[in-house]
Amino acid sequence: MTIVTHFLATTLGVQAMGLEGRDKVLAYVFGMGVDVDHAVKAPFYLRAIGLRDKRGYYWRSSLQEPVGLLWIVPLCVFLGSVVPLVFFAIHVAMDYSVSFEKMPWYPYSRLVTRGWLTGIPDKVKEAILFVTLLLGNVALYWSHHHV
Repeated sequence: MTIVTHFLATTLGVQAMGLEGRDKVLAYVFGMGVDVDHAVKAPFYLRAIGLRDKRGYYWRSSLQEPVGLLWIVPLCVFLGSVVPLVFFAIHVAMDYSVSFEKMPWYPYSRLVTRGWLTGIPDKVKEAILFVTLLLGNVALYWSHHHV
């Protein structure tokens, strides 16, 4: 999924859960911030591929895979908050709905999967999710501010 859909999903979750302060920051860190590994991997991509578009390049790290739960669950216990777990799970679920390669247990296993809903084109899934999340955000915002 794109940064836009991750932003809309995180914003909807923040509104729906009524998060403020530290929990709101944690929601955005784990709902969107886990994509920071793309910036870390960009120099490696440029060195290996250059500026051309190479579909299938493995951009992900364990920050975006289910194996990340090995450090997120203890962090939640330490912080006394389920917010990181909830928003990380939403992020991973969204990423697993598109068909690029994923390695759920990386770096402990080289198992590769394409996620779920592989029979539906990614652009269709992205469009449906975008519209759904946008409408959800607008409806929730409106209900909080106009009712």
